[in-house]
Amino acid sequence: MPPIVEPSFVDNVIATSAPVVIEILTKVVGALALWIGGRFAIRMITTTVRGRLARRDIDPTLVRYIDSILGVVLKVVLIVLVLGVFGVQTTTFAAMLAAGGIAIGMAWSGLLANFAAGVFLVVLRPFKVGDMISGGGVTGVVKEIALFVTTIDTADNIQTIVGNSKILSESIQNFTANPYRRVDLVAQLSDTVAVDDAIRRLRTRIATIPHVLAEPAPVIEVVDGTASGPVIAVRPFTGNATYWDVYFATARMIREEFTLAGYPAPATHQVVHARPAIAA
Repeated sequence: MPPIVEPSFVDNVIATSAPVVIEILTKVVGALALWIGGRFAIRMITTTVRGRLARRDIDPTLVRYIDSILGVVLKVVLIVLVLGVFGVQTTTFAAMLAAGGIAIGMAWSGLLANFAAGVFLVVLRPFKVGDMISGGGVTGVVKEIALFVTTIDTADNIQTIVGNSKILSESIQNFTANPYRRVDLVAQLSDTVAVDDAIRRLRTRIATIPHVLAEPAPVIEVVDGTASGPVIAVRPFTGNATYWDVYFATARMIREEFTLAGYPAPATHQVVHARPAIAA
């Protein structure tokens, strides 16, 4: 009768751990497949919803906000499903999420304020995507209103991200809300120049500048006086899209017209009074 060979310690470990390793690898592969497929499904769902909302002519601001909320909710659901592959119960995950939410909420309480402000920005609609605004210390064109932040591209093409609560808590200027804007410039005259002649010349020339509105009419009047002479306010009105075109054209026109008129350059004059010497 052949001798009975006792299994070695390594054989016991392999025999015991092999099912566990196989089970873990199976769960990892399943979770990975679920994660990849879930991300693809989320992308398809959000793209479809975004396309349908856009086809119904819903405001782009609301479309992007709904897209952000939907993306976050679906990703949370996907994480719960992936954890479920590893045997984590939904109730356990909910407890973990609640505990983590309390900790995160205490550390980043401003996120809730930004979220609430984002909701108010979408509901109250002080501005929308594509508007040029000044808010939160930033001036530029609104590119996106997200859950917690608003993205603004400044005039020098710098992308700036501002917290929604900061924008909502301060004054908001919407330069696009009204159909036209006023360009504010001044023209300094020498004290030897006839003011009425200068105003007449500016009124005639400003009407020739493209995109200057006839109604409301440009405002050209004396607004101030300095030691060099009177100051004339030159204030034409124009549409929002042509504001800077009219601004630069008006500034150039003022200089050209005063040069053609032969007006002297403004200069500050000082009168010095000499006191006679007192004999000792």
